[in-house]
Amino acid sequence: MRALVKTSAGPGLELIDVPTPEPGPNDVLIRIRRTGICGTDVHIDRWDGWAEKNVQAPRIIGHEFCGDIVALGSSVTNLEVGQFVSGEGHYVCGRCRACLAGKRHLCRNFKGIGYHVDGVFCEYFVMPARNVWVHPAGMDPDVAAIFDPFGNAVHAALQFPALAEDVLVTGAGPIGIMAALVARFQGARNVVITDLSDERLELARSLGISSTVNTGRERLEDVYERFGMVEGFDIGLEMSGSGVALRSMIDNMTHGGRIALLGSPTKELTVDFATIIFNMLTIQGVTGREIFETWYAMNALIRSGLDISGVITHRFPAESFAEAFAVASDGKSGKVILTWDHF
Repeated sequence: MRALVKTSAGPGLELIDVPTPEPGPNDVLIRIRRTGICGTDVHIDRWDGWAEKNVQAPRIIGHEFCGDIVALGSSVTNLEVGQFVSGEGHYVCGRCRACLAGKRHLCRNFKGIGYHVDGVFCEYFVMPARNVWVHPAGMDPDVAAIFDPFGNAVHAALQFPALAEDVLVTGAGPIGIMAALVARFQGARNVVITDLSDERLELARSLGISSTVNTGRERLEDVYERFGMVEGFDIGLEMSGSGVALRSMIDNMTHGGRIALLGSPTKELTVDFATIIFNMLTIQGVTGREIFETWYAMNALIRSGLDISGVITHRFPAESFAEAFAVASDGKSGKVILTWDHF
């Protein structure tokens, strides 16, 4: 089968032939239809410091996917050949304190597909049956392929009730835009999204997030009147990993405001803890998705009418991966999809 592989330490990827995997007794074999390019995949392609620490080559990369079950392991009884699926990309140990308490997303021993173990940028992928998510009939394959990052957005956006609240989202990448859409769907009064990219802010506006601020040209403090605000934001969703964005968010929260942090910084940050303390701000770190509670929430949101399909701006055949990665890493696009079912 064809697979996109980090063949050795250093920049670049190769699309090569590798053996087709065989499912074990508790696994399923999935024929991949679509995959989404994540920022993690871009890190691995570039071979930056994070990749050097976390990836051992050779490695098939990728963790955002959808596809069809084509074979079942001998002990799998609760899934069927032909089902259209995605899957939870965190393999958990099942024995640590968090796992035993039912908080598998907090597993301290997890392994991530596409970087710790082989991933989904390939024609066929073997996954433990316990990690498989079955989509309902009629699910758009492009949307199904990005359930993993959509889950990040939902997990962050549902940390705090947003009904009638003023919500600030920093970072208008695909996950930030999806988080803003979820906040609006919850009934937030204002949802303001910020970025330095006019292209990504325009994408947000095209999807109905009309309150946008390019913080390279305008200060948040100067837009309160535009949105009918007086005292600052009630909820902050930090999706960029930028220290500048986080410090600006802290400065613009109302007293008692609540902040969810999903964006991953590339270096150590400094923040004004005096403001956090004296304004009684709540800071909540967020990672991954609750397994599988967030997945049920995602499915319910889609079936209730939330449309995230517009966040997908580009689609490429897998053999055009170099062009796809160039688009995904330019800081201007929405979500980029690779197709695999044409091989």
